[in-house]
Amino acid sequence: MKIYTGTGDKGTTSLVGGKRVSKTDIRLEAYGGVDELNSTLGLLATYLSTAADRENILWLQNRLFSVGGALATDTSTTRVPDNCHIADEEITRLEEMIDAAGEGLPQQRSFILPGGSRGSAVCHIARTVCRRVERSILRMNETIPVDSNLLVFINRLSDYLFVMSRRINFLDNTPEFYWGE
Repeated sequence: MKIYTGTGDKGTTSLVGGKRVSKTDIRLEAYGGVDELNSTLGLLATYLSTAADRENILWLQNRLFSVGGALATDTSTTRVPDNCHIADEEITRLEEMIDAAGEGLPQQRSFILPGGSRGSAVCHIARTVCRRVERSILRMNETIPVDSNLLVFINRLSDYLFVMSRRINFLDNTPEFYWGE
């Protein structure tokens, strides 16, 4: 199978369900951002020192593929596939991951400047990409309804990435730098 089809050469692409839209459509901005975030998580995983943290990132990457699938579905004609929904249990799991990543970290004294170790810096990039993706999804939601669990999941993901940036610095014995210090 060839990777190129030529069907997008004039600036359009197909949503799940077959509807063709401009490549500048808000849906593409949203699920394209999810793809970028997913790629950033793939890079982040190469900096993680524990198998459990890498497994968490792999789980998140799989869930982000589902998020992208939901955002790419033309819900006016097609039902979002079952494997593209975010369940309450998945939000709970992500919240548990946040709590676990924060265990044993020193108390945060002020705003933390992004950086520290390379892995932490990559994690901060992933966090800011996640926040941008969240804004794109919220813009999409203004005209095309998005499942509320998907919105919660993306919001929690940026929280997880913030805590993970701190965890990576802690495990690498790299100091955090605080704003104004």
